[in-house]
Amino acid sequence: MIWLTWRQFRGAAATMSAVLVVLAAVLVLTGPRLASDYADGIADCAQSDCTRFFDRFFDEYQLPFLAVTLVVLVLPALIGLFWGAPLITRELEAGTHLLVWNQSITRTRWLAVKLTLPGVAAVAAAGLCGLAATWWAAPLDRSAAAGFTLMDPLVFGARGIVPMVYAAFAFVLGVTVGMLVRRTLPAMALTLALFAAVQLVVPLTVRPHLMPPVSGTFELGRGNIDLFGLSEQGPPLVILDSAIPGHPGAWVLSSRLVDPSGRPLGAHGAAVNVPVPTSSGPCSRAAQSEPGSIMEGCLAEVNRLGYRQAAIYQPFERFWPFQWIETGVYALLTLGLTGLCFRWVRRRLS
Repeated sequence: MIWLTWRQFRGAAATMSAVLVVLAAVLVLTGPRLASDYADGIADCAQSDCTRFFDRFFDEYQLPFLAVTLVVLVLPALIGLFWGAPLITRELEAGTHLLVWNQSITRTRWLAVKLTLPGVAAVAAAGLCGLAATWWAAPLDRSAAAGFTLMDPLVFGARGIVPMVYAAFAFVLGVTVGMLVRRTLPAMALTLALFAAVQLVVPLTVRPHLMPPVSGTFELGRGNIDLFGLSEQGPPLVILDSAIPGHPGAWVLSSRLVDPSGRPLGAHGAAVNVPVPTSSGPCSRAAQSEPGSIMEGCLAEVNRLGYRQAAIYQPFERFWPFQWIETGVYALLTLGLTGLCFRWVRRRLS
């Protein structure tokens, strides 16, 4: 039974191996230069603020960063689509499962072997892909702009240990759907739709609450402001960034500009006119005697009057706890689907 399963699976395994070899070759050829550029930039700015270097460095490599991250995110979906969904469905359509069951092979053993070999290969492939991407992207992960940090949904699923459990879940989901649908193409389409839905729902509705989020208020400064200046109407114009001062890499769930009484004025990304007097004082146009003076004097006045950033966030320090918790959640889902497959093959399939 093991030999037969390998004969059926070896083509898919060879294709996946070729893809991983190509990916590894690209990452090995470009990784040392990426690490060297990062080390040189850190050495040049070691005695000063490295913020400008981080911004420039990440902008330069943002496209390949997103491409590598996308490969890791898409791989589990492809495993569920091309490995999981057709695995049992092909047997049901061709009727070959009946031939095997008539050769003293029990249904439970048949399914166990067919799940184990491709399932282990799926976990290994996703693990190797994620490990290679994590190694290559390490300098970029340390310099990523807000929205692309390790805790942000786009990157979180492509780092650490979760790619492996995503692959296991996608594979077993495909097998389960194939058993229920019994048609290869509809099973593949439904598997892709269900897996994509889960991968959207979990980061948006489940992951933010795996641990109670932290809330706080912060003074306005360069670390959390995307744009600050005087508008044509006079009052200072503020656009909040999606970052939090003193908490680099945090996953910001909500960020608002609030007035001294705590009333929200606008979320991050929204332009807000702060009602600060501009006829005289630091925010008056007459006070702008030097370039950048508005950023120091007027911003200090805004903070003195009590305007703040109110944020709800998950700190970067929770990256690994979140990885382990989400791994446990997907592992339970995978085990549940596996149990359903065994129950179905023993009682329903014929």
